[in-house]
Amino acid sequence: MTRGYTEPMLDVIARSQRGRVCEYKRSDRSIVTPYVIKVDGGSNDPFHISLDDGKRVLHVMDTSVPLDEGLLTSESSDIYAEPVLMNGVCVIRLPFKGEIPEGTEVLVVANGYELRDDARKLVSTIIELREKAGFGVLICMLGVADASNLALLSYMGIDVFDDSVARSFGINDILSTPEGDIICDSDMTERNISIINEESEKTRSFIEGGRLRELVDQREFSSPTSVAVLRLFDDVGYAYQEEECSTVGCRFACNTVQALRRPEVLRYRRTIMERYHKPAHKRVLLLLPCSAKKPYHISKTHKRFASAIHTSTHDTVVHEVIVTSPLGIVPRELDIFFPANSYDIPVTGEWKPEEKQFIREMLSHLLEQGYDKVISHLGEDTELIRGLCELEETVVGDPTSPASLTKLDETLRSVTKGMKFGNYGDDRKETIRSVLGFQFGTDVADAIMDDDTTGMGKFPYWKIMRDKTQLGMMTAERGMFSLTLDGAQILADVGKNVVEMMDFELKGNLFAIGVTKADPSIRIGDEAIIMLNGKVKAVGVAMMSGREMMELNRGIAVRVRHKSK
Repeated sequence: MTRGYTEPMLDVIARSQRGRVCEYKRSDRSIVTPYVIKVDGGSNDPFHISLDDGKRVLHVMDTSVPLDEGLLTSESSDIYAEPVLMNGVCVIRLPFKGEIPEGTEVLVVANGYELRDDARKLVSTIIELREKAGFGVLICMLGVADASNLALLSYMGIDVFDDSVARSFGINDILSTPEGDIICDSDMTERNISIINEESEKTRSFIEGGRLRELVDQREFSSPTSVAVLRLFDDVGYAYQEEECSTVGCRFACNTVQALRRPEVLRYRRTIMERYHKPAHKRVLLLLPCSAKKPYHISKTHKRFASAIHTSTHDTVVHEVIVTSPLGIVPRELDIFFPANSYDIPVTGEWKPEEKQFIREMLSHLLEQGYDKVISHLGEDTELIRGLCELEETVVGDPTSPASLTKLDETLRSVTKGMKFGNYGDDRKETIRSVLGFQFGTDVADAIMDDDTTGMGKFPYWKIMRDKTQLGMMTAERGMFSLTLDGAQILADVGKNVVEMMDFELKGNLFAIGVTKADPSIRIGDEAIIMLNGKVKAVGVAMMSGREMMELNRGIAVRVRHKSK
């Protein structure tokens, strides 16, 4: 496509779910998102809107596009206006029923203000537009953002906003803050403009810190509409959010009920239900409470539990599972995985109905896999699971009291009496199989852990060895298994997490422009296998989702760890 202007560049600098920080360059000028356009701004602003005889004109670097000419439509009408594309800037009006024109770099929704009070329509429209536009297009929605919902809209996938709502509120003596609107007795326009720009900068900082969802959870209470939008977005938009949700991350807080439905939390619960299988040799299920310190096994509480559990070889048949919210259940072997290693939640002793429901559902699913005995060391929280199975309780007062730990030791010895105990090598191998099943799926776990494969090391630093060849290693720092080239070959043979590259010499990391095909199930943080002409060239960590690797032309697709010679 021939363009009469400087070739644009879009770099994704940071992301937090669908929210992202991008630098968009064109004609030696640039902006960094999330970005707030000034209405009636000066020509020095890379993005601004001028008013010409009462009609809006959007200026994007070197391109000026009328916003109010031609067929004017409204979201409530059945009239459809064709998109207008000028030098990469595409202006649409709702309702939009077509496809995004090829060559679009900035997609502008001219009448977004009609969605401000329609939560369901706002959610469906943003998801539809982003899916149509793809990852390489900036989406600008005019007339919809204020200081209270800008973080939420960024989280949903909007990159660029304008300050028209802030101006409108200010003229009407309304102070627009992130916490809500306040009626005043004077013009608040300039202050509102300042506040929305400050909120944009704060949103950018939370994205860069990987904690945008926490900011969104704080802001949602500013209005009933925002509460409704986030609830709907977590519901109907789960698949849309999950695609850009990393499998690794920083520590985060679940301080609200809605935080129980965060995509990474919900994905964990679904993965446990869909592909986790307990180690086959484990016959005694031991239920333990969570700890404030993560991962659990390094906490003082769980070290005390360990002193009572690992007193003899009977511990090879004991399966430790932590009962917690917002994750439900966490098998001990998964406690270094994200998000189990990273969440914080208020502990009050009160359990919400939703928490009780998913804990009971997940535990029931685990019980169906078969145990001879179930022991509860949960104390008062045993009420959460009472009635699901026969239980032996071991807490006397506090779970970490000497009396409780003594009773736990004695009970484990009693219930395992007469059972056949395996050796620690077999225990480690089968537990590694369960971890691999959770991380990659049962087909990969079975392909790696064949008769010639063993596990070595002490949890959580396990190595997978086939004869004298290392296939992979699990570490607490990575929070999952990392594969060698030999391990990557097994994954490639199964057809999982494969990224196909162009035919060139790979000297460092693989960039998106060099990707020809990628497994759409790849998520940010996953193991990624780079292949060329059917051969494994490298293995590393995915820095983009599989679909993003295919659509973007800039940025690192896979950070390479090992490459073939």
